[in-house]
Amino acid sequence: MDDSIGMKARFKAVRNEAKETRASLYHLTNQCNLRCKGCWFFENEFDVASDELSDMSRLEARVKDEAERGINAPLLIGGEPALYLDRISVFRKYMPKVSVSTNGLRRISYEGFEDVTIAVSVFGGGPLDDELRAIGPNGKRFTGLFGKALANYRDDERAGFVYAVSIDGIAYIEETVRKIRDNGNRLLFNYYSPYDVAGPLRRRGEEQLLSVLLELKVKYPETVASHPYYLAALMRGETAWGTFGHSSCPSVSEGHSQNAERFASGWPALPKFNAYCADLHTLARCCTSGDCAKCRDSQVVMSWLLVNARHVLQEDDGLRTWTEVAESYFSQFVWSSYHPRNRVGHTLDRTAQ
Repeated sequence: MDDSIGMKARFKAVRNEAKETRASLYHLTNQCNLRCKGCWFFENEFDVASDELSDMSRLEARVKDEAERGINAPLLIGGEPALYLDRISVFRKYMPKVSVSTNGLRRISYEGFEDVTIAVSVFGGGPLDDELRAIGPNGKRFTGLFGKALANYRDDERAGFVYAVSIDGIAYIEETVRKIRDNGNRLLFNYYSPYDVAGPLRRRGEEQLLSVLLELKVKYPETVASHPYYLAALMRGETAWGTFGHSSCPSVSEGHSQNAERFASGWPALPKFNAYCADLHTLARCCTSGDCAKCRDSQVVMSWLLVNARHVLQEDDGLRTWTEVAESYFSQFVWSSYHPRNRVGHTLDRTAQ
């Protein structure tokens, strides 16, 4: 294990960043300008789980309450949050570490949202992205969604792509990574889960897919933010010390009655975390679908590794591993000191945005 003074200092610094970050998730709207194939939001009818909180004064009061509860890092999802920039602004007023998940079709302007992290989705890569995502609310298909997202966020350091890879799309992965690099963005790998297909997330071919991702991490180290240890956990759904699933998932709502058994398991969870439906009061069970057999969400797997530091630290060179995983996690957020924009000596011409 690397127990050097320098590594210990890095560990302490990133651990403090984690301790100072308190996240919860908010469905900002039930509306979306796409109907992605197998979308967990619509497949699980989250769009009708609650009414939408649209009254701005009530919204502001609710966000202020959450900030007073200690939440400073809201993750805003939908539906499509980019449809409601005024609502994003309310969260930014009271919480300093705002992150938005978007399909990329509509740009979130730079002015007024300079320090908002933007996570842009891409599924499969190549023609698969249009096949899986480029579907309007009326069911009409179109083409060029990924290209539109690239154009919207060219050289925009707030924006990173969350690339949900699939076994069927192995042939398109490197080209997609290269396009993201050439566009001036970084990416995290996710694992595409087809929520409209019966059965658990399939496993055949996952080792081959993992091998491809690890090779791309070596080839494009500045573009691919994902750490190799995380990639192995993402693709395998397990580590030497545990299996990712319902009993160990950290991103579960503290206040949800159906999570009592989960909290009784003894596995750590994100403190103060709640996932709210679009009325910002009704609790969802967790940060995604509640379908644990299919979930291998990137942010959840990363959080799973981070909250289980005591297990990772027991592995060979575990101090270095956990520290680097944590640093890579925080490097995706433009509000974090670990983001490339905030590194010492790095400058950004904001007038070009």
